Amino acid sequence: MEKYSFEETNILKLSRKLAMETENLQVFYGANHAMFDASLQFPKNRITALIGASGSGKSTYLRCLNRMNDRISTVKGKIIYQDTDINQKSINVYEVRKHISMVFQRPNPFAKSIRENITFALKEHGIKDKEILAERVESSLRSAALWDEVKDDLDKSALALSGGQAQRLCIARSVAMQPDVLLLDEPASALDPISTAKIEETLQNLREKYTIIIVTHNMQQASRIADYTAFFHMGHVLEYDKTNNIFTNPKIKATEDYISGNFG
Repeated sequence: MEKYSFEETNILKLSRKLAMETENLQVFYGANHAMFDASLQFPKNRITALIGASGSGKSTYLRCLNRMNDRISTVKGKIIYQDTDINQKSINVYEVRKHISMVFQRPNPFAKSIRENITFALKEHGIKDKEILAERVESSLRSAALWDEVKDDLDKSALALSGGQAQRLCIARSVAMQPDVLLLDEPASALDPISTAKIEETLQNLREKYTIIIVTHNMQQASRIADYTAFFHMGHVLEYDKTNNIFTNPKIKATEDYISGNFG
């Protein structure tokens, strides 16, 4: 029998400018109902962390936000971006992903040079001007706090980078497309503490230009970098509030138990 009630929730409604939001988002893997009625608002130029135990639905939810789950699941409800429900069949998902970009759990640099990792997608989207490409390479690598480490090695293989550098390159690759929203699925889970600290510093700097939504299993990380935090449990969003409130004064027992380590 489920220990916690799904009827009792504490979901903050925001009055500030939103980057995107979901209304009654539900996800089905065949007959398996994996996500229930998730309604969340994401404020512009802020970091929102999605926390919860493994299998709670946070990564499933994140992947819906730029339609990454389309081929493997049925997604119902609204995903609203720039006053448009992008969860409609008529929507061009490739256009969506220009604006809402994703960085995955494990670094996945292309088997190309560092420079080409940044320019490949830009060229695919019709940017051929060498000056613009060079400027975008430098600016995106600077944004990801990687420029000083690789500026003399831009034509070397990205596969030679360390794990932390490779993940920052993947962030730079996303930033190069100048999206509005950055989605990150546990971007530091495979990294050492020093690399993790650099990723966190990078994200806090990127917040000035981008809206960031990050799935993390590391509660200390959420408390350090996130402005807002949502707690997921068994496919339900039970609590969403300012991060400080979630960690110091949660309103829902499941959240309190998870934060305090009495969960399960």
